[in-house]
Amino acid sequence: MRSAPRELVLDDDDGPGSSGLPAAPGPGLRWAPPGRAHAVRRTWLDTFDWRLYRAGLILQQATAGGATEITLTSADGSELARPLQARVRWPALATALPPGPLRSRLAEVAGVRALLPVARAVSSVSEQRVVNADDKTVAYVRLDRMPAAEGRPAVLLTVSPLRGYQRQADRVARALGANGVIRCSRPAAAALERALAAAGRRPASYTGKIEVVLDPGMPAVAAVAAILTALLDIVEANVPGTLRDLDTEFLHDLRVAVRRSRTMVKLAGDVLPCGMTGRFGEDLRWLGSLTTPVRDLDVYLLGFDEMAGRLVAADPADLEPFRDRLALRRAAERKRLVSGLRSARFSRFVAEWRAALAAAPAAPPAPAALPAPAGPAGPPGPAAGRLAAARISRAHRRVLRDGAALTGDSPPQDLHDLRKRCKELRYLLEMFASLYDPAGHRRVLRDLRKLQDCLGEFQDSQVQREEIGTLAGQMMASRSVPAATLLAMGEVAATVAARQARARAEFAAAFAAFASPASRSRLRALVAASGGAAA
Repeated sequence: MRSAPRELVLDDDDGPGSSGLPAAPGPGLRWAPPGRAHAVRRTWLDTFDWRLYRAGLILQQATAGGATEITLTSADGSELARPLQARVRWPALATALPPGPLRSRLAEVAGVRALLPVARAVSSVSEQRVVNADDKTVAYVRLDRMPAAEGRPAVLLTVSPLRGYQRQADRVARALGANGVIRCSRPAAAALERALAAAGRRPASYTGKIEVVLDPGMPAVAAVAAILTALLDIVEANVPGTLRDLDTEFLHDLRVAVRRSRTMVKLAGDVLPCGMTGRFGEDLRWLGSLTTPVRDLDVYLLGFDEMAGRLVAADPADLEPFRDRLALRRAAERKRLVSGLRSARFSRFVAEWRAALAAAPAAPPAPAALPAPAGPAGPPGPAAGRLAAARISRAHRRVLRDGAALTGDSPPQDLHDLRKRCKELRYLLEMFASLYDPAGHRRVLRDLRKLQDCLGEFQDSQVQREEIGTLAGQMMASRSVPAATLLAMGEVAATVAARQARARAEFAAAFAAFASPASRSRLRALVAASGGAAA
């Protein structure tokens, strides 16, 4: 009887002999005649933003001899859930898998993101028995040959001892090591990485975060152009998934990249060559309005089951006609979104915006956006550190001013406007993050996030109340839904209104914490360290 594999090894770049095995597997041991090789077709799966890989998880679907098995392992190959014998059409959400530990673990990490193929490979797999002088099998060595970059095969070897023969299996591993085979601590991850390399790809190649590394002394125009180019990359990367409607996060990342771009153009675009902000600002506004309706409905639908589960007087089933109306609204808005993303206007904007950003650092500078610093001459125009400090400080002052002006009688629009100012401040902090100390940056964002959460709860509730009122009016006019549905919608509206009232009541404390001397001091210290001084 076999016990669990104890030794996992992988050949180095030069590799051992053509067989991948030494002449003898160790003292007193020999190879039994090799088994017949068979083909295994593998597909590795992950979310578009590599949530599994970043969490140290490897999801693989392997098909051999007509049977398909889905396994979830850690990077070192340890099984984290019992393999599933299942066939799934990918891309799909984790909920497409049969209920069980594997599905639960995937859903916990992947969330609302679809699992999609990230790499494929066809391996030739064979197994060699190791026998002792008594002709008893003491271990198995599994050879998994898969394509790799530059045409060299990669051979993954797994040594599995039989119970009671661990020392003999260790001798096999040592013999392999003496033959040029090296120990691999991450065999499951290594196999994925080899398959990706063979396809000219690398893992974790996408993130919705801005990963531009800036220098405080670099020209501000170069910094702004680099950030906007990175944001345009994110927009383009998410268009195919948005068009295919693979999951809601493609549109979310696209929309956030557009909103960050609008913030940068609005608050720091004056360092760009003359005419750029006006020329492309309108297209960015158009993209923002194009993506808003579908995203708002996505948020509503994603939280629908939780909302229905909170009903007390009504039955959750009574809300199904309401869900159907929301889905119809989304389908109609998605048609408009898809048409816009496939339009000549969008294609022209992407091409011209990218070209303009590439040329911006070499173009004649715009009129000075900041006073020239005293002392030795630096780079032409303001430096990135001084620009970031000035614009973040200005956005911070505006949040403090607008928040202090709010009273208990302020209309919802005023809170919504403050929420937008908070988002602008957060986007600036995120886009210029590489200029700052990470620990201090996290503390400042944490201060801001608490205020944003309160304002977000208030505004989301406001949008939902308006949506419920609009749809309820349409349903009543059409007389197309039962009274039970309207009553259930009324209960939902009351719950949303109560949630909004709680958020409104919590605003004063949330804003006071953000506007506290300690919080202000943290932001001043952060931006001052980048080479600028907060005003």
